[in-house]
Amino acid sequence: MLTIATGSPAQNASSPRTPWNEPDLQGIWTDETDTPLQRPAKFANQEVFTPEQRVELDKERAALLGRDKRGPKGSELDVLGAYNAEFASVKRTGTRTSMVTDPKDGRVPAITPEAQKIVASDREFRLALMQATETCKQHLPGCRGGNFDPKPTARRSDPPPRYNTARMNRHDNPEDGALADRCLTGGLPEFGSTNGGSFRQIVQTPGGISIYYDVGQGQGWQRNIVMNGTPHLPPNIRQWFGDSRGHWEGDTLVVDVTNFSPKTDYRGSRENLHLIERWTRTGPKTLTYQVTIEDPTVWTRPWTVKQEFTQQSSEENRIYIEPRCWEGDYGFPTIMHNARLEDDAFAKGKGPDPLTHDNASGFGGDDPLQGGGE
Repeated sequence: MLTIATGSPAQNASSPRTPWNEPDLQGIWTDETDTPLQRPAKFANQEVFTPEQRVELDKERAALLGRDKRGPKGSELDVLGAYNAEFASVKRTGTRTSMVTDPKDGRVPAITPEAQKIVASDREFRLALMQATETCKQHLPGCRGGNFDPKPTARRSDPPPRYNTARMNRHDNPEDGALADRCLTGGLPEFGSTNGGSFRQIVQTPGGISIYYDVGQGQGWQRNIVMNGTPHLPPNIRQWFGDSRGHWEGDTLVVDVTNFSPKTDYRGSRENLHLIERWTRTGPKTLTYQVTIEDPTVWTRPWTVKQEFTQQSSEENRIYIEPRCWEGDYGFPTIMHNARLEDDAFAKGKGPDPLTHDNASGFGGDDPLQGGGE
């Protein structure tokens, strides 16, 4: 739905403008380099990389095996996995050592004591489902913080501590699967994936702004920004991508986003997530995105992220096919079916307890730029 804006933005002759005299943010935009969300510890006192550091990081990252890496012999990781390195891309290292600009240390603020309890409870439940697997027996990353016990947990039928958004080592119900496995995107804030980034296409009409996101492997989605000055939706109405209300401050589009669904999750924040976005055209082919993130139930203070986008060719992308996630339509039902076959074989004494298999963990986190999956 497109809504009619009230008022007119202050003019800046150096900023591209639409025929109806608004700052023109339209186009397909992406971050053409990789920047870690948080500043890696080894660069703690640097806001920007030196040219030599960028060259060295590019060499290190280009040599990574990624998902082509084999797991220890005899482990599920040695034979499981999908989307090898051919499906991933490694962009050149950006100039800044972190997307986080506030706090000044480039790190996401500490979480609150209550949030720590929630994280610990969730982790304990997931590790219990993993305890009888080879992953725990071999002390692999998927069991970090847990211990091996050859006896499968008695908690298989327990509900998770809160609505599940990540993988767990069971597939008894559809919602035991991660959001991505169910073709559900994480939504906002969107900073791109660590293996290829993301794109966003901004479309403006008089009084309306719509942004389409192309992220991950088909997890495309669209948001509409209400620009008519009306207040947010009532608190009892929750939306997957939140409720976006925008206005112009000079040449900057400012968007206030609230009313998130409790079934989404960004680093532990759910229905109390609040974003203040600032979109500013900084040149003929450049756009700066800055977002302040807050949730007093999760973080001890608000924090801010900044990204610099480059406009992509409208001519080369004149046919821009909307990507969609199809794997969940085919792969996920197969996962559920295979889980039932495993249960049936175990019940008949023809197979092992499914809880001795690791169907939850995987590779990731070896990119030195990303701080080992921080």
